[in-house]
Amino acid sequence: MRDSGEHMQIGEVAQRTELSIRTVRHYDDVGLVTPSARSAGGFRLYTETDVQRLLVIRRMKPLGFTLAEMKELLEALEVLDDPGADAQAQAAATEAVHRCHARAEDSCERLRRHLAYAQELTGMLAEHAEAPTSRA
Repeated sequence: MRDSGEHMQIGEVAQRTELSIRTVRHYDDVGLVTPSARSAGGFRLYTETDVQRLLVIRRMKPLGFTLAEMKELLEALEVLDDPGADAQAQAAATEAVHRCHARAEDSCERLRRHLAYAQELTGMLAEHAEAPTSRA
């Protein structure tokens, strides 16, 4: 793992996060994950901390979180990681994390139910695919 001070170019970040370069750029454009630096030529340069933020987003996206909710959670996690944050900010951040956690749990339950339906269907279809046809 890289030291958080080392910089990576967008291609490496995209590969590590399994996001497309276009998606990484989009998250910069909408203000979710701004690269920590720019090269002399203007190329985006990311740190390990930036990669971790992108991984949070990647985990939230399939659960149906909006960009605003992603931004709220990222900001809350930043506050909780800041030992100098005041008590009020810490409490608000903790509440935001609790909301996101509850929402993620609900989404996971829905996805488990959908997976069970999909497994039932594939099982039924497998039985029919293996059964001999009665057509002559």
